[in-house]
Amino acid sequence: MIVQLYGVRGSIASPLRNQDYRKKIIEILDLYKQSGAEGSADEFWQNLPYHLKFVTGSDTTCVSVTDDDGETYVLDMGTGLRNLGDELVSEYFTNQLKKTISFFITHTHWDHIQGLPFFKPIYFPDFHLHFYSPYSDLEKRLHTQQEPEFFPVPLDGTGSAKEFKLFFPGDVLEFPSGLKVECYPLKHPGGSFAYKFTNRAGKIFIFATDAEFTGADMDLIHDCMPFFADADLLILDTQYTLDESFSKFDWGHTAYTMSVNCASAWRVKNLVLTHHEPSYSDEKIYEIYESAKLHKQQLGEKKLKIHLAREGLRFHL
Repeated sequence: MIVQLYGVRGSIASPLRNQDYRKKIIEILDLYKQSGAEGSADEFWQNLPYHLKFVTGSDTTCVSVTDDDGETYVLDMGTGLRNLGDELVSEYFTNQLKKTISFFITHTHWDHIQGLPFFKPIYFPDFHLHFYSPYSDLEKRLHTQQEPEFFPVPLDGTGSAKEFKLFFPGDVLEFPSGLKVECYPLKHPGGSFAYKFTNRAGKIFIFATDAEFTGADMDLIHDCMPFFADADLLILDTQYTLDESFSKFDWGHTAYTMSVNCASAWRVKNLVLTHHEPSYSDEKIYEIYESAKLHKQQLGEKKLKIHLAREGLRFHL
């Protein structure tokens, strides 16, 4: 099972601004001067601090899962879906094979569905799209997004075949590769759902964005244990600093301290911090990551590994 991140921002896409780009370049040039310019350019790049070596990414939530048979599953349809679609269309032109893609929708706030009209496979008759969710009116919601007031092509005017399938907590979907999928309700305005993927080898991946866990939610964290326990990989909403989470109580997102607390309580092996606040710079996001690792140490947690979500990051389970 391969998990790849295509969009990791929350709320709204946040492209790098010219002033931010300029700041990065000036910092890199200053470091280059200080280094004495020895070694190759690649060696210099390897030693740059995170916020200069990488961009976290500007696209909103989208994650792909590839099972052991090479089938594609997509979690949410934020603006990151456009790049995934470009890759799938490129593969299609190479092999000309019909393709089934299964979507699992956490919820339909705009940052989680706005990439669908720009997902090129939706316009190809050889693509068959399955939409799984607990929302009985999901098709209507997606139609609304593409009404003439908002987009020039209606959903039913696209060429792909589409099926909408209801899927509820307690259900277990099983695919030909042996991959099993389950869902679980999360605390978020309007509701949201986590999805758990378990492959034939027993490896567990859980995606839980747009979820709010606070210090007052210890009973909720305990109740979640059967679903989240012992995950090999958990991608979890970590939108805020601790201070900002206090001023945005009930907004439906989690601070890094609680993300680490949850992962530790659930005996998770790898925690990925995602759904980054759109106003945060790469530097601030990396500071949150460092603070999360420090908090893990303060908890005395030794087995948990913490990763920072960025576009293009890939995990193999």
